[in-house]
Amino acid sequence: MRYLTSGESHGPQLTTIIEGLPAGMPLEAEDINENLARRQKGYGRGRRMQIEKDRASIVGGVRHGYTLGSPLGLVVENKDWTHWTKVMGIEPLLEGGEEEVKRKISRPRPGHADLVGGMKYGHRDLRNVLERSSARETTVRVAAGAVAKKLLKLLDIEVVGHVLEIGGIKAGKLHYNSMNELREITEESPVRCLDEEAAGKMMNLIDEAKQNGDSIGGVVEVIVEGMPAGVGSYVHYDRKLDAKIAMAVMSINAFKGVEFGLGFEMARKPGSEVHDEIAWSEEQGYYRKTNRLGGFEGGMTTGMPIRVKGVMKPIPTLYKPLQSVDIETKEPFKASIERSDSCAVPAASVVAEAVVAWELASGIVEQFNSDQFEKLRQDIDRQRQDSKEY
Repeated sequence: MRYLTSGESHGPQLTTIIEGLPAGMPLEAEDINENLARRQKGYGRGRRMQIEKDRASIVGGVRHGYTLGSPLGLVVENKDWTHWTKVMGIEPLLEGGEEEVKRKISRPRPGHADLVGGMKYGHRDLRNVLERSSARETTVRVAAGAVAKKLLKLLDIEVVGHVLEIGGIKAGKLHYNSMNELREITEESPVRCLDEEAAGKMMNLIDEAKQNGDSIGGVVEVIVEGMPAGVGSYVHYDRKLDAKIAMAVMSINAFKGVEFGLGFEMARKPGSEVHDEIAWSEEQGYYRKTNRLGGFEGGMTTGMPIRVKGVMKPIPTLYKPLQSVDIETKEPFKASIERSDSCAVPAASVVAEAVVAWELASGIVEQFNSDQFEKLRQDIDRQRQDSKEY
């Protein structure tokens, strides 16, 4: 499977086209819109979330509630576009019209794509860069991920993202009895955290950052249960599924690190405390006594729960802006200020959930008979049984 996104933050719409879905898979717009609404929640979000009420329209690839096997087209309208029609208009400007275009940006913001993007594409108005590099683009990535999550759920594979840390405050209580319990608790939390006491401290810290015109980052985790063993490959480096997931997580705006299982903690432990011992039972087949490697060995799923963490830096748009340089005058200035969040870590956990789900669904579609959904489901069931009896 693959998908391509198009659109700018304040343009008329965001668009994605998804290719490679099996035919005959049940899919409705609400499957997608539920996840878009989740992305817009979270303590620390800015005013943009009050303006946009994101809903996707399916404009191709589905008939009467089932996928056709042809490319799936999704469109999300930008409600804020009505206030930006002159600034972000599609039509060429009339002579002298440049003066009517407000909000031209010549002062790049540290930590953003503004300066380097302007250098690369030769833009003198850095709005041409920030409109596309904005995290607004993750809207349609969540839409694509929602389609992938639907496919996985129909194959009895569950995906849940949650927040482990914000601004140095770490969740202490991480125990849950089921994926449903994890989902229910974190969906009720304004910061998507399983630990209620830590969540309160996180919200206080977000308030403090907002009052100071600052921003804070954190750590999110995505947990997946139900993946069959053997998805991915050890044969070629670019077919290792954990590597694909790592790339996908790192592609999320402001993410700067990825871990599986114990992650970087493995560097400080002996091998006897890192690797997972293998066991077998008639009921389960092969399983691991622990899950320190986070559900992967040799670039392939082991059948154990997948656990992947992502590190998000603080959002670089600050209401207490850092020092920058005007690209026209070369004089020092405070960086430009755009409407932003003080903390987007809770929302980022939803985006991480989406990109992980996409890579898992893509790995499944690539490996199994996937032209028709029912044949795919039969292949997955057969794989699970074969792995158990091996």
